[in-house]
Amino acid sequence: MKFFVQRSELRDIYDKVVSGERISETDALRLFESKDLNTVGAIADLARQRKVGNRASYIINRYINYSNYCILSCQFCSFARKKRDADGFQFSVEEIVQKAREALHLGLTELHIVGGLHPSLPFSYYLDMLKALKALDSRLQLKCFTAIEILHLAWLGKKTVEQTLRELKSAGLDSLTGGGAEIFRKEVRSAIAKGKESAEEYLDVHRTWHKMGGRSTCTMLFGHVESLADRVDHLRQLRALQDETHGFVGFVPLPYQPENNEIPVQHPPTGYDALRTIAVSRIFLDNFDHITAYWVGLGVKLAQVALSYGADDLHGTIIEEHIFHMAGAKSPQLQTEAEMVKLIHEAGRTPVQRNTFYEPLKQWDGPHLPEPAVNGNKSIVLEKNLATA
Repeated sequence: MKFFVQRSELRDIYDKVVSGERISETDALRLFESKDLNTVGAIADLARQRKVGNRASYIINRYINYSNYCILSCQFCSFARKKRDADGFQFSVEEIVQKAREALHLGLTELHIVGGLHPSLPFSYYLDMLKALKALDSRLQLKCFTAIEILHLAWLGKKTVEQTLRELKSAGLDSLTGGGAEIFRKEVRSAIAKGKESAEEYLDVHRTWHKMGGRSTCTMLFGHVESLADRVDHLRQLRALQDETHGFVGFVPLPYQPENNEIPVQHPPTGYDALRTIAVSRIFLDNFDHITAYWVGLGVKLAQVALSYGADDLHGTIIEEHIFHMAGAKSPQLQTEAEMVKLIHEAGRTPVQRNTFYEPLKQWDGPHLPEPAVNGNKSIVLEKNLATA
């Protein structure tokens, strides 16, 4: 690597990373604009190795969307529905608990729960949901709600954001999700998600949660109407909040899915763009320990390649994902633990099962794959039912 980096126009940025010096916004824009993807990837891989060594992680989790009814009409969203729509849905607390109960047989450690801004569900519904899931298994880590959902719940309960978060935490909330960040620049947010929370509001929800001792992830939706400079500005604001609170456990760049929405995009994000975005994120976000290659949006093969371009995590088994698939994602509905371990092994990394906070639970040092959590055909049938529920 050192030989071709020394001959690159990016040599000065490489030297900064080697010496542990923080790169600037100008440096980040140069990395985005460079046509030398291999060098950008090599620099990112160096930064990754310094953070985590040769390990790459995954989590055994299940997605649950409690409802897709939403009072907003974000232009990019293919998930939200109005009450009049035939394909809208909402689950009772009992139905959500049953989904979680079934998935426990697969050995999951996390439930990832988000939904639309429901027009009529009371605040008590969300508290009851968290309490019921914790009662099912207290070891389950509940990673729930985006920043805009928290603002919606605060409005429902006529409480401050802090009061709302404290009540949710008391009911069982372990972590906030990072969804809804999109792109922070005001003009871009107005173009793709008019009426959604501002960048300042998104950051303040996470700031408040972090100051309470909570942890969360954060995201960036890229490849629609934003510029490369907008991406750098987005990363800058995340890095600044992380300097302040140290509350983010990981960053998840999300490639825009161009189908089934109201934003015409002539050139949706390519594999090249996804890899450079992951790589630049790894280099610029020097105060983040983990960068996730979200296989649902990238596809499993490209996510695997991303492990050599700065990513050190493949996210989770998922089991049932609606938001990206309703937007046109062609990836599978789930990955088994054995498949995740194999993908990481093939990329030359040491697979590590993690929890919600990216803390290691189990490391696979040898070539052996994990046994299915449920043996025989019962496991296959269960997973199929969950994926199509």
